[in-house]
Amino acid sequence: METQRIFLAIFLSLAILLGYQYFFVAPLPVVPNNIENQQQDIVAQAPDKLAEKAIVSAAAIINAGGESAAPARVGRDIAIDTALYQAVVSETRGALKSFRLKDYRETIDKDSGDKELLHTSVAEGLPLDFSWGVEPAQAPVAIFEADRESIATAKSGAATLTLKSRQASGLEITKAITFSDQDYLLKVSVDVYNTTDNPVQGAPYMTLTNRSFSGSGGVSSQYVFNGSAVLIDDMLEEINVDDLKGASKSFTGNVGWAAYENNYFLCSVVPEGKGQHTAHFRLTGDDVVTTVLAGVADLVQPGGHLQYNYSVYCGPKKLETLKAVGFDLERTVNFGWFDVVAKPTLYLMNFLYKYLGNYGVAIILVTVIIKLAFWPLTVKGMKSMKTMQKLQPKMAKIREKFKDDKQRQQQEMMKLYQTYKVNPVGGCLPMVAQIPVFFALYKVLLQTIELRHAPFMLWIHDLSAPDRLFIGFDIPMLGGLPVLTLLMGGSMFIQQKMTPSAGDPTQQKVMMFLPVVFTFMFLNFASGLVLYWFINNLLSIGQQYMINRQVD
Repeated sequence: METQRIFLAIFLSLAILLGYQYFFVAPLPVVPNNIENQQQDIVAQAPDKLAEKAIVSAAAIINAGGESAAPARVGRDIAIDTALYQAVVSETRGALKSFRLKDYRETIDKDSGDKELLHTSVAEGLPLDFSWGVEPAQAPVAIFEADRESIATAKSGAATLTLKSRQASGLEITKAITFSDQDYLLKVSVDVYNTTDNPVQGAPYMTLTNRSFSGSGGVSSQYVFNGSAVLIDDMLEEINVDDLKGASKSFTGNVGWAAYENNYFLCSVVPEGKGQHTAHFRLTGDDVVTTVLAGVADLVQPGGHLQYNYSVYCGPKKLETLKAVGFDLERTVNFGWFDVVAKPTLYLMNFLYKYLGNYGVAIILVTVIIKLAFWPLTVKGMKSMKTMQKLQPKMAKIREKFKDDKQRQQQEMMKLYQTYKVNPVGGCLPMVAQIPVFFALYKVLLQTIELRHAPFMLWIHDLSAPDRLFIGFDIPMLGGLPVLTLLMGGSMFIQQKMTPSAGDPTQQKVMMFLPVVFTFMFLNFASGLVLYWFINNLLSIGQQYMINRQVD
């Protein structure tokens, strides 16, 4: 009886945790299609169209005094083309206006276009907007002049765009941005020149402005995290967008980097050089997050200048890629408490994929490997449960005979266990040992970019999306038929039928109802996770069949 209660408690704990994800984690809001329409491929646009958009954006900007701050010259858009991405730098603010990843698509559709990471306008703010001495929200909009009209790194492998702006305060700012074919890392160097006759004191402010990476679709899972992160004093802090609705948040100390991220993509700024910084995060409207990285105050003498260097990463949250870039950016791939188990599991899955070329098959093999690793412990536990089931009649007689003497009842139970060499909790220990591994794999299969748009076979074209087979008409609330999920639920039901159960009818009914609960919870989970659970159930059924034959 005690064994079954522990077994039931474990299953109910799993159901509560997964149920929380299913019922209380809200889906991402749907962004109107006009946002996607505004994010056209600006590299292919005509120069007069770019100028028209820049004029409209500039006319919409209002300065701190409430008067129109339309510049005398219209800022151009500078097209950047590398092997990994296409970007656009606007002379208005001298900041990034677009960043499209060539190796990732917006949606599973082949004609959906490259993945766009930036969904804010010039008026809302752009990543890499820099100000000195005045916080970005109060700073006038600067118009830079670029040293070229476009950049292509196909021949050189890397190229630098230099932008210059003269401020009304008498300061001159030169911003040099280096783009490379080798990675998604941008090197940004900012020089502040004092052309006045007086020393000027101020602090540097580097800004990231981001809207959800999922704004134009393409992320099929409703469990994608969107929010900010900062590595402060070697501690990782993550802030969900909802956490900023009440108030802004600031962190001061040794800032390794500040970022905006979701499960799959990342925009981050890394201050180079030692020294204290403040990372400030605030929400504008419902979904625009502004990240300001502020340095300590400096004094620039007349005729002198100061230089600030940053590294900026905009790209996929792929563990190997981030480790190669450095700056501890791989810590953005965060699996929480299960990190120590999850990352080796991810490495194993990627290792198998190199030889198999299919992440679905890799998931199956990872499941088999984990099952084999726990085979001896699982077999021992199953035998213990089977033996305990056979002892139920004897245990019932002891309870009836000594129902008024609990101490004697326990003594007789211990003698019974010793006689048949069985541990009353032995059947649950294997499951307890496997729980960290299960949750680690659960995290990996829900969060890793490797499964985004990764096909398996037949109707499963995206292992990060829910399992759906479209049968010619839409099923209410589902769309397609969740074939794999139903198979998973059926296999779990068979497994429950084969598993030794307690004599208590109530507990048996609860255990048999769990497959129904899990099936409903898994309807909107990533098909990669459903595949793992289904294969694990099949292996457990095979194990239980062998044990039942041996013990019987």
